[in-house]
Amino acid sequence: MTNLKWWQSAVFYQIYPRSFADGNGDGIGDLPGIISRLDYLQELGVDALWLSPHFPSPQADCGYDISDYCSVAPEYGDMQQFKLLLDETHRRGMRLILDLVLNHTSDQHAWFQESRSSLTNPKRDWYIWKPGNGFLPPNNWNSTFGGPAWQFDAHTGEYYYHFFFREQPDLNWRNPDVKAAMFAVVRFWLDMGVDGFRLDAIGTIFEDPDMPNHKAKFSQVELYQMDDQAKTAEEKEHVKALWEEMFCHQHDRPEVHDLMRELRAVVDEYDDRVLVGETDDLAFYGNGKDELHLVFNFPLMRTDRLTAAHVRANQATLNAGMPIGAWGCNVLGNHDCTRLATQFADHGKNPDAMRAALVLLLTLPGSPFIYYGEEIGMTDMYLERPDQFRDSLGLVAYQLAVSLQGGNSPATTRIAAEYSRDRCRTPMQWQNAPNAGFSPSGVTTWLPVNPNFTIGINVADQDGDPKSLLNFYRRMLALRRQYPALISGELTFLATDDPDLLVYERRTSDQTCLIIINFGKVPRRLDYPIPGASRLVLSTHLSTLPASLDMPFVPQEARIYLIE
Repeated sequence: MTNLKWWQSAVFYQIYPRSFADGNGDGIGDLPGIISRLDYLQELGVDALWLSPHFPSPQADCGYDISDYCSVAPEYGDMQQFKLLLDETHRRGMRLILDLVLNHTSDQHAWFQESRSSLTNPKRDWYIWKPGNGFLPPNNWNSTFGGPAWQFDAHTGEYYYHFFFREQPDLNWRNPDVKAAMFAVVRFWLDMGVDGFRLDAIGTIFEDPDMPNHKAKFSQVELYQMDDQAKTAEEKEHVKALWEEMFCHQHDRPEVHDLMRELRAVVDEYDDRVLVGETDDLAFYGNGKDELHLVFNFPLMRTDRLTAAHVRANQATLNAGMPIGAWGCNVLGNHDCTRLATQFADHGKNPDAMRAALVLLLTLPGSPFIYYGEEIGMTDMYLERPDQFRDSLGLVAYQLAVSLQGGNSPATTRIAAEYSRDRCRTPMQWQNAPNAGFSPSGVTTWLPVNPNFTIGINVADQDGDPKSLLNFYRRMLALRRQYPALISGELTFLATDDPDLLVYERRTSDQTCLIIINFGKVPRRLDYPIPGASRLVLSTHLSTLPASLDMPFVPQEARIYLIE
């Protein structure tokens, strides 16, 4: 344990600043609001905060379209308040990492405004500009958010490239001036004392320089339809291959690894900082020491149901693909996907499943990431009117649904609401009070508050209840710190043929913890001999305390034993 870096033993907590805490009563979360809740986060037991983009932005993509990398969005506060947040986080023994978008800027960024001003502007080559092919774009590439990847600019008569929305033009990282400017941004925040970065969409930074047409035989709309209709694993894999055929020239180029090595060298100029990549490609670990420190284990959450077989297969893939010395990074939810309680706990109706999921997250090898609100069981909320949507991707989905369904209806809004990322970004639920205590009464919040805050899904109601999910999170995070084997112990799976009962050890030279989780739907007994005496240190089901290994495990029960 003494040889671990802080980020290896840390539990990270993702804050979506627009939705975490409204400090000035305008309906939008902000830095003062976060500062006011640092004691809560410290008591929860997290070690590091990941702050989603706090930079100035026109909000075409919820802050991931940055117009100034070295400032603070005025609706969130100012630089003085950011420095106070950083200092107060550090004073409480926690770390702070920022979201850094390398692939693109906002079209309102001063760099792009200069770039589009003329064909001869010095920053023209900071972005990817091409003349058209007659009256057509330079090639048939698509944006991953729908439509062509090329936007015509009438002022200069050329097209610029955007992998995401047209308001997010891609930077040209083949230009050394771009690299120098972005590395200066990295140093700006590291000099201030920030502890690292989560790197957004790193696989899209480079494209095939020859820019050949893709050879996909289906349109995006047709692929969306096929994706929606795919039921079996084979059908889903087939559609995935078709998507890859369409975008094969636009992502995961080998050049990106050279760039990550250069970025790692910049970060290594500073003591004890971390780079976390928004990717599940294990190649971004490099040789284990020269690219990213952490790569998200997204495949862990890409399943309809957590099962023992799924977890074992997931860990086997990681073990086979990670270089020696690399450290894992586990996650079951974030700002882009269905919330944990909705995905794995029957839309929040099964709190036992939430507890079991947390035990899994905190006892697998690697650094765990928790998304705000998971600790109280927040669920997805599906918006009921298109005018409530704030996620541009939801509006794209709505327009597509209207087109495919032949008109507007409650069904089209529901389809779009389930696709929109607004569903998992609603305001944090602090208490059973107007606006869930996120904003004062009478204030219209930037997204509607999920009404289930009135039925106990809020911090205040759970705070004093020893049986609440919130207090289970607190106990579990404290337990992880108490038993070093849960952080640094070697992983060994036992009872490896059981599809539902997950049994594994985390073992160091002087401590062994045994973790057992019943992901099945019926009670199960452990039919596997465990050598040595066992002492129960945690059960998700208080009624089973004290529970010996001989006692049956009820569905979604997790236990942790110390083997003595």
